[in-house]
Amino acid sequence: MAAADGTLTDLPGLLLLVPGAIALRGNVFGAMGSRLGTAVHTGTFRLSGRVDGVVGQNLLGASVLTLALSALLGLMARGTAIVFGIAPTMGVADFVVVSTVGGLLASVVVGAVSLGLAAGSVRFGWDLDNVTAPLVSTLGDLATVPALVVAATLADRSGLTEAMGGILGLAAVAALVAAWRTSLVDVRRIVRQSVPVLVAAGLLDLVAGVTIEKRLDDLLAAEALLVVLPAFLGTAGALGGILSSRLSTQFHLGLDDATPLPSRSSFREARSLGLLAVPVFAFCAVVAQWASVATGQTTPGLGDLMTVVLLAGVAATVLVVVVAYYTTMAAFRFGLDPDTYGIPVVLSTLDLAGAFALILAMVAVGVV
Repeated sequence: MAAADGTLTDLPGLLLLVPGAIALRGNVFGAMGSRLGTAVHTGTFRLSGRVDGVVGQNLLGASVLTLALSALLGLMARGTAIVFGIAPTMGVADFVVVSTVGGLLASVVVGAVSLGLAAGSVRFGWDLDNVTAPLVSTLGDLATVPALVVAATLADRSGLTEAMGGILGLAAVAALVAAWRTSLVDVRRIVRQSVPVLVAAGLLDLVAGVTIEKRLDDLLAAEALLVVLPAFLGTAGALGGILSSRLSTQFHLGLDDATPLPSRSSFREARSLGLLAVPVFAFCAVVAQWASVATGQTTPGLGDLMTVVLLAGVAATVLVVVVAYYTTMAAFRFGLDPDTYGIPVVLSTLDLAGAFALILAMVAVGVV
């Protein structure tokens, strides 16, 4: 993303899409992985190519959600730019094409890996709750940012871009309507329960994008911050996804009570997450510094970068624990699937809060 500073400047508003597009991959495929993890734990998982099987219906539901929500994210990004007075920006068709094409390209990679993780968990005895959220979030970062940059080459091409935007928009609507009314029970349930929470999550991510877009000049002045940004948001979301997935499985299996006051078991999970967070965020800072120096990007120095990331990381971790527990608990108590609701809410809340925390830490340390 730091190396694509020319593209970010030439296509104003593109940075608005980054948090939302990254989060959408994690939201859709992280939730799918969490559902498959629960299926493995409960003994209902079967690796089969049948479209009416557990795997087939989850893949079909995830594909429809990717197409429909990517197109909608493009529309919402344009609307958000207008509401928050961000100008100039790309046109509506540009946003839709970049968001949808980039989202589909990235989803092929993330979806294949998510399915591979599910198969590996059965064969090698992995706990899918521990591996899906971090790996899907990381791959979402790695695949989505380059995919958006590639898709951006289709923007600002006048009639071609407008035609592609219209075709993709119609395809998204048709796929969503078909999935909403399908006879495949799991696909219908996944789509109907996911759309409202993914739309709300997308709005949170776009506000996070506004926060980042408005600080673009500061970020370009210290490009290491652009390097660490996806890793920071992805790490915070991954930690929350792990906690949400583990709690969801425990609630499903009756190993923990979904009560307003967390049990000792839930506190142990939260404590383990906190102990994991500090070294992981520190590692993000070290790698971002190394990558920035190796690729010739500007950096405020390892000390300042480490301080910024750790300050923001501590704040994000506290919020992770609160949001993950109460979102998963509330979904379970209201008879909804916590696997479908937990990860999207956690990831998107952390995108918004994480972006604010990172900007505030930057100001507090004085790197901008």
